[in-house]
Amino acid sequence: MLDISNATVVTPKGISGPELKAITVLIEEIKKRTGIELPVVEELLGSSNPMIIVGAEESLKELIKPYTSLLSTLEKPGREGYRILVKEDRLPVILIAGADSRGVLYGIGKFLRKLIWDRGSIKIEPFSISSTPKYSIRGHQLGYRPKTNAYDAWSIEQFEQYIRELALFGANSIEILPPRTDDAPTSPHMKVDPLEMMIKLSEIIDSYGLDVWIWYPNMFSEEEYREGSCLKREIEEREEIFSKLKRIDAVFIPGGDPGSLDANTLFEWSEKVYQILNKYHPNAKIWLSPQCFRPTRKWLDDFYSNVRREPEWLGGIVFGPWIKTPLPELRRIIPEKYPIRHYPDITHSLHCQYPVKDWDLAFAITLGRECINPRPRAEKHIHNLFAPYTVGSISYSEGINDDVNKFVWSDQDWDPETPVIETLRDYTRLFISPRFTEEIAQGIMALEENWEGPLLVNDRVDITLRQWQEIEKSASKDVLNNYRFQMNLLRAYYDAYIRRRLIYETELERSALEILKKARDLGSLKAIGLAEETLERAKKNPVAHEYKDKCWRLADELFKNIGSQLSVEKYNAIAWDRGAFMDDIDIPLNNYRYLKLQFDRIRKMEKEEERLEAIDSIINRTNPGAGGFYDNLGNPGSWKRVVRSKMWEEDPGYLGSPLTVFTPYLLHINKELEEQLGGIPLSWVNSIATLYDTPLIIKYEDLDSCSDYKLKVTYIGSLGGRIKLIANENYVIHNFIDTRRKVLTEVFDIPKEVISSGRLTLKWVADDGERGCEIAEIWLIREGK
Repeated sequence: MLDISNATVVTPKGISGPELKAITVLIEEIKKRTGIELPVVEELLGSSNPMIIVGAEESLKELIKPYTSLLSTLEKPGREGYRILVKEDRLPVILIAGADSRGVLYGIGKFLRKLIWDRGSIKIEPFSISSTPKYSIRGHQLGYRPKTNAYDAWSIEQFEQYIRELALFGANSIEILPPRTDDAPTSPHMKVDPLEMMIKLSEIIDSYGLDVWIWYPNMFSEEEYREGSCLKREIEEREEIFSKLKRIDAVFIPGGDPGSLDANTLFEWSEKVYQILNKYHPNAKIWLSPQCFRPTRKWLDDFYSNVRREPEWLGGIVFGPWIKTPLPELRRIIPEKYPIRHYPDITHSLHCQYPVKDWDLAFAITLGRECINPRPRAEKHIHNLFAPYTVGSISYSEGINDDVNKFVWSDQDWDPETPVIETLRDYTRLFISPRFTEEIAQGIMALEENWEGPLLVNDRVDITLRQWQEIEKSASKDVLNNYRFQMNLLRAYYDAYIRRRLIYETELERSALEILKKARDLGSLKAIGLAEETLERAKKNPVAHEYKDKCWRLADELFKNIGSQLSVEKYNAIAWDRGAFMDDIDIPLNNYRYLKLQFDRIRKMEKEEERLEAIDSIINRTNPGAGGFYDNLGNPGSWKRVVRSKMWEEDPGYLGSPLTVFTPYLLHINKELEEQLGGIPLSWVNSIATLYDTPLIIKYEDLDSCSDYKLKVTYIGSLGGRIKLIANENYVIHNFIDTRRKVLTEVFDIPKEVISSGRLTLKWVADDGERGCEIAEIWLIREGK
């Protein structure tokens, strides 16, 4: 271990711009952590103190002459790369030589990531490395808008620090947003006017020598585009923004999400945007994506036909959420001259591009779509699967919740061979504390494992919490007040709290149903009264409330430290599904709400027999009868009859395979709608789905070929629209029906002639331009002879 607490930094003479900025980063980041401000000189001194010689190789030529032979043992790096040599000797020397100014910054980043620091102390293990990034685009979107779960609360200084930290892990691009997107114009958290912030961010990004991208959606319809006043307004807005920003390297215009232009109009408009852009930033290009919420064959054909015309203003194509064409196929379609940039959604856990595999319903309805979501192994796998078809990525992010994932992607974009545990060790050492490098790195990996498999039987959740509590017990005040530590600690407590509740409330529901089974002996009203009392224990005698209290204390700290808005009421988050997962920490994890609504209905019935029949319907809601079959298709455990041609490992975006879709929105509808639907059983909140024109296929075997059957299906319309059902390839059970924004339970006859072989294959297909098929429950009921 080399002690460099009294080192001197040696730089070439006359450096400026991003190279000088990189040296500033080195000095400032060391001082923040250690209190030591290393002196900076421009020539080699005859001192016995350690030297850190740093700069671009071209400008370092004279300074590194005594060490040329040592440096030559390391491979010469390519563009944006660096060489680092830590020489332990009587006179310790550290060389950080960048291939260019960016290489200097990234070399300094690597050096800082390996430091063992403390107040008044800087140490490092000797090492040497030559490194060049694999992919040319490496970045993240940082949107200053109300929809995000933290960015809108940030100051200019917080944005600069975060951009700097992303650069230390190899990011070379930052994507910013215009003031007007699919969002409110401002938020109560904003400290700076959105346009002013955009201008400032462009200056900051440029000062580090990084590329400035703009995500610029079209916030007007096809009809509005044809109106002269709309076109004039849109052109004037872009003229103002492009003229005021110091640097723009690329403008990314999504085809949709948001945006609803015809593909031909999209290209026509994009050329107009380029003409404005070119006036102020002549080297910048327009990038487009075939994103479209309802992609018809015509829309996609028109989009790709326009690309094949090879417009000069087009810089490349972006692959992001809601693109029907799989990435390998997209690469085959797009002319080779155009690069493809990945736009991965690393911020969401459900209803997204790469949902969590086999996520437990209890997590989906509490943590929700935009929670703290470190997924290091999954993110590496997704990155490495698709990266070969791209020139790199700029991620889609809605806040600080995906912090770990950002650094995993940047490290993988630099070198996809990097083990994620190495990234997490660097992340912990640099951003939290070298004292807990291994403990926290492994703790983050454990948080990802918390989400694997059914929560009821996942004992690892409790072990993970105990590991984090052990770190918490011995951590310093600085660590305890570190927002990155707090985010992960909160997840450990939250996961354990939800598991404790799930075990408790699952047993309460089971007990309540057992009481209902005795209704004929107890009397209907007494039975539902006792059953309701049993379910109410979840509120009256809660479990692990100390875990929940801890979560709220950490949420308070995160709001104070980084502007993280984990509650609508308490922290002014924009919506419950926009990172405000603390608001759902106590949402029932059993069918309490559904059963309560049934009980209220039963109490209004006048006749005892009517009440008993209603209770019997509750008990037997999922019973398909003797010789029948029932599947809750939102539960992967019920997928034994589902036909899958691909598994998650080769299709994590589910463009060609079925996936579990969660609709927690059903638990947030108004009381009137809930009553109209007859209550919301939890089996409606998770369903099986296929996307676009991928068929959903379910096979039954060993059926009674001499019996007629009835097929009962619950359709959920959160994704899909018009869908059709065919049996055994040629029997149409129903033609296209519209399921969009509906919950439909339909019953169909299956005559014995259809299943004369004892087999039944059901195939659902979506109409052209629809987003897919979605089914929550299915009963196959054998008819009595």
